[in-house]
Amino acid sequence: MASTPFLLILLLTVFVAADCFTGVGAPLATVKRTPCLYGATLLGQDATYTKSFQTIDKCAAAGVPSDELYDAVRYIDRNASKLYPDETAKEEMWKRAYGSWKLQLATGPPAGGGTTPFKAVPIFAYAMIDENNFGNGVGLNQDTIILSLLGPHYFNTKRRVMGIGIEDMFLFSNKVTQFVPTFISDGMGLKKKPSDFSGKKGSRMPAFTIIGSSEKSLIARGGSGGIAIWTRLDKDIRPAAYGVE
Repeated sequence: MASTPFLLILLLTVFVAADCFTGVGAPLATVKRTPCLYGATLLGQDATYTKSFQTIDKCAAAGVPSDELYDAVRYIDRNASKLYPDETAKEEMWKRAYGSWKLQLATGPPAGGGTTPFKAVPIFAYAMIDENNFGNGVGLNQDTIILSLLGPHYFNTKRRVMGIGIEDMFLFSNKVTQFVPTFISDGMGLKKKPSDFSGKKGSRMPAFTIIGSSEKSLIARGGSGGIAIWTRLDKDIRPAAYGVE
């Protein structure tokens, strides 16, 4: 088993990567992302939305920000109430977020009065969303995952906020939850339910606000206010991360 200092370093890496933005369901390969005609029609009428996501998709795939990226993300973020006017549109956007994702670009917390540029993420960090769970972790690539976390998600459709529970930890796809020292599991909120958090500062469930999603990219804001952009991976990350087929 890994030493405690090694676990701490890996955990810190996962949490930092996640905040730049965290029983397994049906295999993602079998989850059909059915085209959403309602949302597709509505969003397709907004030429700026289409152009913005073309920029975001391109930058996410390359892992390189462009001069237009900040304004593209800002347009979608600031116009969310128009782009997702009701729960049906928000639910469709959420279902487009199902899949395996590689974290490519992120900002830090917003600077007072100024813009915070996107920067490339120098490590392999992933996120996974299926019908029941959210997972994230770090590794060498999509086939070699070192540390992973997995737990249920709690999506608030009205607010577009995904709360995250952490049920299990994995090292090299092997579950090690039962070996995690108490002081680490308590600090990371292992096994905590939404009702275990008071909502006060220092006792809030980890959460992301989903800004937008496409077939190619995902945008979300973490608890510190930083924004992350992921690109969709071409394969299900779960066998490498959690040892399931």
